[in-house]
Amino acid sequence: MNAQSTFHLSLTVNGAAWSGEVPIEETLLEFLRIRLRLTGTKRSCESQVCGACTVLVDNRPISACNYLAFEAQDKKVLTIEGLAQGERLDALQEAFIRNVGAQCGYCTPGQILAAKALLMENPNPSRAEIAEWLSGNICRCGAYGAIARSIVEAAREYRK
Repeated sequence: MNAQSTFHLSLTVNGAAWSGEVPIEETLLEFLRIRLRLTGTKRSCESQVCGACTVLVDNRPISACNYLAFEAQDKKVLTIEGLAQGERLDALQEAFIRNVGAQCGYCTPGQILAAKALLMENPNPSRAEIAEWLSGNICRCGAYGAIARSIVEAAREYRK
C-alpha cells in the first residue's frame, strides 16, 4: 500500500487476469461495476441481505457489496458475464429463460450464481435444499417457484 491508501490487486475475473491499483476501501461490487464495467452484478441493499450482488469467489457465493476488492487477491471471481461459454448460455441461464425464472430480472444474476455454487456442491438438490441455499437471495417479484424449477431442470442437464 502507498500513502494514498491503495492496494496492488491481482486476480482473475471471468477467466481473465487483472492487475492494478485499487483504493483500499473499494468493494468488489464497485470494482466489478465501475472499474471493469461488468454491470450484471447488481447494487441493491448494500448490507449483505438481498443477494443481488452475488458473485462466486473461488466457486463460493459471496455478497460483493460487503467484500472488499483487496480480499479477492489471487482469487478467481466469476460474474454472470463469465458464465456463458461464448455465445452458448450455461444450462442455468437456459433453464431460467425456459421457466421464466426471471421476471423483472434484477435479482437474476445473483440467483443464477448462487444456484451455480449450489449445483457445484450438490448436483441433485431437493426443493428444500434449493430453498435453503437461496434463502439469502431475495426476489421482489416472487418468482421463487420458477427459480426452483429452473434449478431442478439445470441440475438434470448438468448430470447428463
